[in-house]
Amino acid sequence: MKASASLRRQLFLWLLLPQLVLWAAGALFTYKLAERYATEAVDASLLQATRALARQIKPLGTGLLIDLPRAAQDILEADPEDKLLYMVSSPPGQFILGNRKLPEPPQQARGTPGQPLVYDGELPASHEAPAQRLRVAALLLTVGEAGGATPMRVQVARSSANREELTRRLLLDTVLPLSVLMAGLSFLVWAGIQAGLAPIVRLRRAVEGRAPGDLRPIELETAPAELRSLALAINQLLDAVQRTVQAQRRFIADAAHQLRTPLAGLKSQTELALADASEPAQRERLQRVVEGATRSAHLVGQLLSLARAEPEAGSNQACEPLDLTRLARDTTAEWVPRALVAGVDLGMDDSGDPSAPAAWVRGHPTLLREALANLLDNALQYAGRGAEVTVRVQRAGDQVLLSVSDTGPGLPAHWHEKVLERFVRATHEGGGCGLGLAIVKEIAERHGGRVEVGGQAPQGLVVRLLLPAAPR
Repeated sequence: MKASASLRRQLFLWLLLPQLVLWAAGALFTYKLAERYATEAVDASLLQATRALARQIKPLGTGLLIDLPRAAQDILEADPEDKLLYMVSSPPGQFILGNRKLPEPPQQARGTPGQPLVYDGELPASHEAPAQRLRVAALLLTVGEAGGATPMRVQVARSSANREELTRRLLLDTVLPLSVLMAGLSFLVWAGIQAGLAPIVRLRRAVEGRAPGDLRPIELETAPAELRSLALAINQLLDAVQRTVQAQRRFIADAAHQLRTPLAGLKSQTELALADASEPAQRERLQRVVEGATRSAHLVGQLLSLARAEPEAGSNQACEPLDLTRLARDTTAEWVPRALVAGVDLGMDDSGDPSAPAAWVRGHPTLLREALANLLDNALQYAGRGAEVTVRVQRAGDQVLLSVSDTGPGLPAHWHEKVLERFVRATHEGGGCGLGLAIVKEIAERHGGRVEVGGQAPQGLVVRLLLPAAPR
């Protein structure tokens, strides 16, 4: 049995196989039984006809009187398809009356006077009919006085086709109900397997339908004991994973506090030292320290954002319906001062169709705000001074599209998919660390959406965040 075969199919085959064996054995037994009963019925009719024919033979002087009226012969030969053949011979083997070609009894079983003998034989082929198998009854008689007794054999035969037809009819009448019974039993077995495996199906659906961060215990109170043991083992594993995730989350939170404070202090002290420094070489070294501290602080913030965006960290965050247009407008307004410092024209395009349905989604406000913040941060860093950055929110069928486009230098097409991976940077300019778009991708997947990166004419880059729409 292949390893990929389903448990349902395996159980059904193992339960069906004994039924097929029993059905075949029952059919064979029924055939043999039907053949036996048909043979007994044919033999009884042949023996009765043999004795009846023998009673019509009487001694007459030194000869025999066979009183077989023409009407009786017509009755014996009435059915052209199943003629009752007969032969009278005296001494045995010397033809007197009937059919000349009836087969002789077996050499080892010639029979004794008064004791009938039934055997199988074959009627030779002739120009009128092909050879056919016969069932023959023979009766050996002694006719006349003791001194002038004459031995005589009376044989009556019938084609075996009649017996075989009777056997087939008996077999059909028996096997057909047996087959119907087996089909019904197979259906009951299949229904029983379905009912027995239903708890496994419920367990599969309970696991499949869960979000990646859902670590609640599995409830299977009505399942069999074996399946409850499996559910208990899975629950223990889920509990261990939950404890590990909580410990990791606490570690990340503690690390954030431990790293942010010294980095902020380092940056502040370095900026103070930079302000007091007079030598150009010293100022250059201090400026590099400030940039390194700034980059490190940014990396710590990005790593914490990525940790919050991952599915394991999203289990404790509230998911609620929200207007993505309003969220995008508020977040864009918060980034306008940074855009002015960077020399970038940042704005939001609200020129959509007023009659279009509202852009409502169901998600985590903090994570979606974080995603848009990362898109804006990337655009402000890499678009360059004098560029335009535009935020748009549109409803497209059953999806809501949030896009951030810029008129900067853009990216080659072969980088559009790569920049969504962690720690992948298409350029060494700017102070990024290769996690911004990876965070956006994680947040999109947390919400059942996806991220697309593409170019726009005449130049620039556009990043689209597609999320499932939700009713208000």
